[in-house]
Amino acid sequence: MEENKQCNSMDNCEVPSKKVIEFKPPVYEQRYYFVKNLVNRHGLRKIADLGFSDATLLWMLKYHRCVQYLVGVDIAARPFEWGGGRLSPGVGGYIIPRELDLTITLYRGSAVQKDSRLCGFDLITCIELIEHLDSEDLAKFPEVVFGYFSPGMVVISTPNSEFNPLFPASTFRDPDHRFEWNRTQFQTWAFDVAKLYNYSVEFTGVGDPPAGAECVGYCTQIGVFQKNIAKPTESSISEPEEHVPEEHVYEVVYTTSYPSLQQSKYFRLTLSSESVKAIGLMKSRFLRGLRKREDDQVVPLGSCTLQFGLTEAQRAEIEQSPKPYSVGEKFYVPLERLIIYPKVNHLVVGSMEKLRTILAEGLRQKEIKVRCRWSWLITKHKASLMSI
Repeated sequence: MEENKQCNSMDNCEVPSKKVIEFKPPVYEQRYYFVKNLVNRHGLRKIADLGFSDATLLWMLKYHRCVQYLVGVDIAARPFEWGGGRLSPGVGGYIIPRELDLTITLYRGSAVQKDSRLCGFDLITCIELIEHLDSEDLAKFPEVVFGYFSPGMVVISTPNSEFNPLFPASTFRDPDHRFEWNRTQFQTWAFDVAKLYNYSVEFTGVGDPPAGAECVGYCTQIGVFQKNIAKPTESSISEPEEHVPEEHVYEVVYTTSYPSLQQSKYFRLTLSSESVKAIGLMKSRFLRGLRKREDDQVVPLGSCTLQFGLTEAQRAEIEQSPKPYSVGEKFYVPLERLIIYPKVNHLVVGSMEKLRTILAEGLRQKEIKVRCRWSWLITKHKASLMSI
């Protein structure tokens, strides 16, 4: 991670004349993208955002395949504001379910309140939060977040006061801010917290200064804390016990769960849908390539391999698998061929028995809806799909 290499003081730094500074993209988006990229890089699964505001960060993170649990905590959260909206699964989420489960929960509560439901997360983010805390709450903050919640990683962003003279108004950036630190102040506080709770910390930021003012550093300074795996030293505060007593003080204002392939209903539907697509393409190519048909005779299919979206090796493997065929008006696709298709193979992890069992279950439960008439022929020794 890039560390601040600029000087930590405005001394001997000549600030250019003030003018409107435009950030592209805006600094608030850069902060969110920073977290988004961090999650993607580390494959983080459980993430909590303290002070989630309008939940934009949570909305961005819900699209990550690795994410399974998102939590937002905000003291101003109100139930009536979260009856649905962009955090809820859309129609597309049911048509193409996620591979992993995803639950999103929003709480009303304070970042300095202990709630055992936030213990042990992979990442806790505090984006432009700490500067809103008064001195009493700021003193409690490290013990709650680092000591009690004890996540694997913490990201804290806060305004860099050294950047403020570049703005037309050089006072606090928000009237609700209790303080705004320069880089030395923030880094001193962060190093003390990291040492006390057995974390390491690195510094970076977003919002590059304009040309000629590089010495002031980033507009927003960011500290990334990572829990040390090594055994804590005697001078550090010990980590919480593995089993933290339940302590629920937050109020749930919104929760939702997404359909996923971990749920049998959606798994069967998806597997059936992908099977239907593959069979439909095979049958279409068969009909186009058919030169001769004799009633009640088996007609070899020949080449019916998909030409797009497959590698040469995949196409070759499909061609070498048992061929589909027709008997009279009926068209058969051996499961041995169907399982070679990448999407079907990925879903059943290459297991023929799993493919046979799940397709049969889907038929029995009437969860299979297709555009053409077709049925299943599945026996102990021979397994085929028959399209009529």
